[in-house]
Amino acid sequence: MQFQQLQYFVAVAETRHFTRAAELVHVAQPSLSQQIKALERELGADLFLRARGNITLTDAGEALLPLARRILADADTARHEVQELVQLRSGRVRLGATPSLCTGLLPDVLRAFHDRYPGIQLLIEESGSHDLVRELARGVLDLALIVLPLPPASPALTTVELLREDLVVVSSPEATVPGQGRGGVNISDLEGERLVMFRHGYDLRELTVAACRSAGFEPGFAVEGGEMDAVLGFVRAGLGVAVVPRMVAARSGRGLRVTPLAPPGLHRTIALAHRSDVAPPRAARELQRMLLER
Repeated sequence: MQFQQLQYFVAVAETRHFTRAAELVHVAQPSLSQQIKALERELGADLFLRARGNITLTDAGEALLPLARRILADADTARHEVQELVQLRSGRVRLGATPSLCTGLLPDVLRAFHDRYPGIQLLIEESGSHDLVRELARGVLDLALIVLPLPPASPALTTVELLREDLVVVSSPEATVPGQGRGGVNISDLEGERLVMFRHGYDLRELTVAACRSAGFEPGFAVEGGEMDAVLGFVRAGLGVAVVPRMVAARSGRGLRVTPLAPPGLHRTIALAHRSDVAPPRAARELQRMLLER
């Protein structure tokens, strides 16, 4: 008994027509009929009652049909499981993340993922949340770490909250801390300070500027337009102070003074996102699991 014969048998049983069954399994009708007859000889029983324009199952055919379907289903499951394993030995994951998360959150997780799946190529797209949402919609990324809430008119994305992170103030060790001696920096203490500010489209820029305006003042910039590494470098050089995620500050603390924001402080919510209409590939799902369990 051959696997292909069972496929042909199920196709005829479901269509009750040899020609339509042959079209369904993409084989010539004479070849399909020959394979069915060979299966019947192997089993020693007719599987179909053949009358002009009327194909019905015999008792033997009725008995074989659920077993054949189960065998074919098990074969599909086996094929799928093997393909899933193969995907974890080779392939790629396209992950988007904001620069601050590339600096703070990702290194340890990506190292653990690479140690477990060395054959998977990791492609990292570093950009702001708005850009990453667009890249997800275009199918350029499998997953993205973005800052919630989603921008207006976002595409249909599935998001899972990953962490809620405090923001802190970083300054040069030689500089005076804004509001020093009062148990942390209040947003109002930043009035009159020269801020080192991220480029437009950066989530941290929008969050900091909005907080300053809510406190009743327009922030002043010593320098603006940088990415995370540039901002930290400018702060170390004494050009001004910056508001950055605590995780980034902890990893980049050498040459920086880190001061918490006074309650209620500033926070941001990080989520893992993918398109709702497309399931991420197996390797991307495994990276997603590792990020959620970190």
